[in-house]
Amino acid sequence: MTTNDQLKALVKSHADGDDPQFYAVAMQVAAKAARAGNSKFAQELRDLVDDLRDRAEQTSRVAGVVPMTQPRGELGSLLTVTYPDARISDLVLSTDLADRLKHVLLEQRQRESLARHGLKPARRLLLVGPPGTGKTSTARVVAGELGLPLFAIRLDSILTKYMGETAAKLRLIFDALVETRGVYLFDEVDALAGDRAAPNDVGEVRRVLNSFLQFLEEDSSESVIIAATNHPQLLDSALFRRFDTLMDFTLPDAGNIQQVIENRLALFQTSHLSWPRIIAAAEGLSHAEISTGAENAAKRTVLEQRSRIKTDDLVRALADRPRTLPKLEQTT
Repeated sequence: MTTNDQLKALVKSHADGDDPQFYAVAMQVAAKAARAGNSKFAQELRDLVDDLRDRAEQTSRVAGVVPMTQPRGELGSLLTVTYPDARISDLVLSTDLADRLKHVLLEQRQRESLARHGLKPARRLLLVGPPGTGKTSTARVVAGELGLPLFAIRLDSILTKYMGETAAKLRLIFDALVETRGVYLFDEVDALAGDRAAPNDVGEVRRVLNSFLQFLEEDSSESVIIAATNHPQLLDSALFRRFDTLMDFTLPDAGNIQQVIENRLALFQTSHLSWPRIIAAAEGLSHAEISTGAENAAKRTVLEQRSRIKTDDLVRALADRPRTLPKLEQTT
C-alpha cells in the first residue's frame, strides 16, 4: 500500500468511525517508517496509537457499565462472564473474514444511525470451522471491540445437566439478553441444533432445538448472539436462516501461518528464519497449534539464553503438534 493509499484509508476509517481499521492503518504507517530507517517517528506513532486505544477502552468501559456484572441465581449455573480486552489486530484472519468482522463491528457502532433509517445492525453470527481456527477468539474480539461483557454458554453441558428442563433454562438466557446487553456465545451449538428430521434424534433434543429456534426468532434485544460449531454438517438448515452473518473459518494459508508465528515471536529476532521450511512444517495445523509450536520454540530459545529463534527448533516444534482435526463434510 502506498503512502497516499494509507492516508486515504486513515481518513475513510475516521469518517466511518471504524477505530480498529484506523489503528491498523496507523500501525502499517509506523511499520513502513521503521523499515525506512525512521525508527523515532515509528515508535512515536506506535505510542500514540497505544495511548488512543487505552483511552478508548477506558471510555467504553465507563459507558458500557452493565447492571449484571456476574450472573446471579440460576443464571450463575448457565453462564460464565468475562470482560475481554482483545482487539481485531490480535486476530489472524483471511481477508474475507476480516472484512466481514469489521463490517459487523461498524454496524454495531453505528446502530443508532441505522435505526434512524429503519435498519438494524447485524448481531447474529454463526461461526463454523475446525477447532483452533479462531472462533472463540473472534467472540472475544467482538466483546472487546464493543466494550461489552462476554457471556459463554456451553450448550452440551446444559443439555446433559438439565435434561427435561433445557428449554426453560434457555428461556432464562434469552431473558438475560434483553436485561443485559452483551455478547452471548453459544458454544458447540451442534449439541442441540442437529437435523430435526434425523431418525435417531431423541424427542427432548428436537423440542429444545425448536425452542432455541423460536427464541432466536423472537429475540429483539440489542445483544450480540454468536453461535460456534466445529461440525456445521450436523446443523439443522433452519438454524442457518436465523443468523445474519456466516463466518467459515479454515486452516491458515502460508501468509497467515507466517503472521501467526511472527505475532507470537514478536519479542525475538525472526528475520533470518527460513520461511519455506517453516510454512511446510506448519501445513495442516490450526492457528492455535501453530501458536503453541512457536511458543515451544521460544521457550527453548530462552532456556538456551539466545535471542534468535532457530529454524530447526521451530520446524521441530511445529512437526510435534497434532494434526488430528475432524474432517468437515460438505452439507447438501
